[in-house]
Parts: sequence; C-alpha cells; structure tokens
Amino acid sequence: MTNWDARAYDRDFAFVAAYGAELLDWLKPQPGESILDLGCGTGELTQRLIDAGARVIGLDADPAMIEAARERLGDGAELRVADAHDFTVEQPVDAVISNAALHWMPAQVEVLGCVSDALREGGRFVAEMGATGNVASITAAVDRACREAGLPDRTWPWFFNSPAEYAAMLEDAGLEIRQLDFYDRPTKLTGPDGMTRWLEMFASAQVEALPAEVLARAEEIARPSLWHDDAWWADYRRLRFRAVKL
Repeated sequence: MTNWDARAYDRDFAFVAAYGAELLDWLKPQPGESILDLGCGTGELTQRLIDAGARVIGLDADPAMIEAARERLGDGAELRVADAHDFTVEQPVDAVISNAALHWMPAQVEVLGCVSDALREGGRFVAEMGATGNVASITAAVDRACREAGLPDRTWPWFFNSPAEYAAMLEDAGLEIRQLDFYDRPTKLTGPDGMTRWLEMFASAQVEALPAEVLARAEEIARPSLWHDDAWWADYRRLRFRAVKL
C-alpha cells in the first residue's frame, strides 16, 4: 500500500480532483442517491457528491487520506479505511464512482467483483484511470537513467490496461459498458522540478533511494518531450467509462 502525504497531495497535485470533477457529468448524481466513492482520497470529489444531495460512502486504503477526508467533510459522509479488493456494503448502492484510483489496485478481478456486489441492479459504475501508455515517457526516462548508472529498471506500482482488456473485465463482472473514452491528457505539473516531485509523490518507493544525479539525468532525458511552455507536462493517457450492473 502507498502511504500518501495528504497535504502535499492536495497542495501540489490538485489537478487530480479537478479533472475528476468531470466524472460527475457522466454519473449525474441525484439527490437522495447512495453513492460509493472508491479511493476517495482527501474527499474533494466526495464533497461534490454530498453537495449534489447524495448519501456518500467514501473508501480509501490509506488512513492518512481518510483522516484528511474527515477533516474536510466532518460527518457529511461515511468514511472507512478499506481495501478495494475486499469490501462490502450493508445495502446495495445506486452508484460507484472512482477517480484516478483503480490503476493502483493489482487484482482488478477482485475489485470489480466487489464493485458489482455493492451495486443494485441497474446501478452505475463511473470511473477514470490510467490506461496503456500512461506516463510512458516519464517511466522510460527514469529506467534509462537507471541503466546508464548501472542500476536495474524500476518496478512501477501501477496497472495500466487497454480499453479492450478493461471492457472485458467489466463485462465478466456483470457490468455492461455504456460509454468509454480512451484519450491522451497532457497534464501540467507545478514548478521547475515538477517531474521529480511527481515521481516523489506517485512513485516514492521506486525513486526514494535513487541518487540525485540519476533523477537529474532522467529529467534531462525527458525534457525534449515533456518540457514546453516553461513547464513539465506528464504524458497522461486515460480510460474513462460508464457501466451498468446487469
């Protein structure tokens, strides 16, 4: 499990929640609906669901994220530290939403089984996640810098599927695809050290022991493709979908 710095996450990577707000257009939450926010993080998207009048359950595996969500939301939502691979709800919910979280979960079949079990018949599952090729330029630059320094490639912590692969897994879980987008979303990072700070937040275990000169070399390798308009841009590639439980 990744241990997050919740305050730095909100401060330096606010784009995660900002882009996640677009999922509400796909979900169309209604007053009184029960909605589960899977991988709720610090609760910013959860707050938007509450503001729409929904009754919300927020789940996250990291206690620090749940604590930050409690500070934000108070008693506005039911918040739980929970493993997405093994969770249950007391009553089926009308919808499940997940933003930028599914690609952290290694056993997708188990996760989707839990999601399907949590939904009522006809309930919606709306999510966005990293897809095949996500941050490929960043990881390739780090791996090349490591090899040049005589170090092994990193073992990256994410799981990026193709649209076809993920659609098949959804259908196997009894979730029928109604809408799916696969797209590039170059994402601006903050500051002249934005790429390194991104790595320190989202791949801390993979880079924390690397010498500073290796990370500097990775930046040098990535700069021609990821630095423009006086900023670093992460080469995000995303999968967004809306599915319904049969």
